[in-house]
Amino acid sequence: MTLQLQDVSFSMHNKNILQHISGRFIKGKITTLVGPSGAGKTTLLKLCNGLISPTAGTIMLNNKALTAIEPTVLRREVGMALQAAPMITGTVFDNLQLPRKLAGQQLTKDEAAASLASVGLTTDLLDQQADELSGGQRQRVSIARTLINKSSVLLLDEITSALDRIAVAEIEELIVELNKAYGVTIIWITHNLQQAISLSHEVWVMIDGELVQTGAPTILTTPTNERVRQFVEGGLA
Repeated sequence: MTLQLQDVSFSMHNKNILQHISGRFIKGKITTLVGPSGAGKTTLLKLCNGLISPTAGTIMLNNKALTAIEPTVLRREVGMALQAAPMITGTVFDNLQLPRKLAGQQLTKDEAAASLASVGLTTDLLDQQADELSGGQRQRVSIARTLINKSSVLLLDEITSALDRIAVAEIEELIVELNKAYGVTIIWITHNLQQAISLSHEVWVMIDGELVQTGAPTILTTPTNERVRQFVEGGLA
């Protein structure tokens, strides 16, 4: 699935959050969004998932405007996993079957087990209460739940920021494996520049609601854009 933004802007309460964003996410690759807090990164993800709509401009999925795609269909194609990895009360299986239930369908235990296996978890977790999971396990279950719909685009919002170093490494490895194994297009917000440098195929740098520069991770290691250089060197909080 190809996801493209054409001159996209978004404002709320008379405040410009995003301004004239244009670009195409590379199909089957990992793109990280980096930039200071308040740059509009999460807003951009919400626009790509159809949770909010642009004030101006168009977002296209396979050359079709998101506004022309039925929301439940869109969110099956474009899944999203959040930093907090929110879980409903109940077992891991209850959480995994949620996307199917919302679509009026059923998830079999075999499908749930296969989903857990795809994120490196064992089937004995299916009957465990979700509130008993570790942070790393919660994120893996959250990602597995998102992938139940076989999403072709996966949006990740700071999914490792609250995890310890070992769990971060495990989730990073998982995302790379999923990308390679299934060709999922991954768009990942991170404040960890080393993570962006080591895992990305492409980086988008956002500052003050603008897309300042896109390119290979080298735009962070050897910045030529002055605003990007200031950001990398910590001059922009």
